[in-house]
Amino acid sequence: MPSSIPSLAKTTVSFLAAPALGASFVQYLAAIEPGGGSIEPLSEAGIQYFYYVLGGTVTLELGHQDPQALYADSYAYIPPGVRHSINNAGPQAAQLLCLKKRYEPLGPSAPEPFISSRSRQPAIVRQGLAGRTWQYLLPVGDSRFDMEMNILSFGTGAFFENIETHIMEHGLYMLEGHGMYFLDTEWHETWAEDFIWMGPYCPQYFIPSADTPTAYLLYKNVNRDITL
Repeated sequence: MPSSIPSLAKTTVSFLAAPALGASFVQYLAAIEPGGGSIEPLSEAGIQYFYYVLGGTVTLELGHQDPQALYADSYAYIPPGVRHSINNAGPQAAQLLCLKKRYEPLGPSAPEPFISSRSRQPAIVRQGLAGRTWQYLLPVGDSRFDMEMNILSFGTGAFFENIETHIMEHGLYMLEGHGMYFLDTEWHETWAEDFIWMGPYCPQYFIPSADTPTAYLLYKNVNRDITL
């Protein structure tokens, strides 16, 4: 159901995952009307943010840096303690996929802000399966990050080689295409703009459609030991 939050003007918010569901992060869609966006710079103690532009154009103001325009398929990672604003100064509505998570520190410093786009990240084939690629949106191997945001893409005939289950939880947003997703004991037909939250150890498996390229954006928590 559409909602709103006090920090964003002229913006319709649709919450996808939150602690009330069992998730340890918050993920939501933000539809920002022209002239809408941040009422004042945002910075919550200990909270990191990730924004992915699904459509339209927004302006990101980050600390004391000059404003930057983010277009469709651009994204930004904002570490905790960095003040930032996102606004829509264009003539058309903009849509963002937003995530925020409490940062789990490792060492004396958190990551720096990171801004890029999907087109700038290489598509990597893993496990020798042609047609299935990973795009790592955040720097690989930098353990200061306690999460990953990856785009998995599937061409015709590509597939997962086995059912997976692991300790990470996921927030999955279908960017394009469609297919069948196996979760726990049931199959679910998934299409572009669908969202899935997967708790830890949920068995999962995906079979993409054979007639169209398919891709989804996947959050997962990584690079940290288990807290007892």
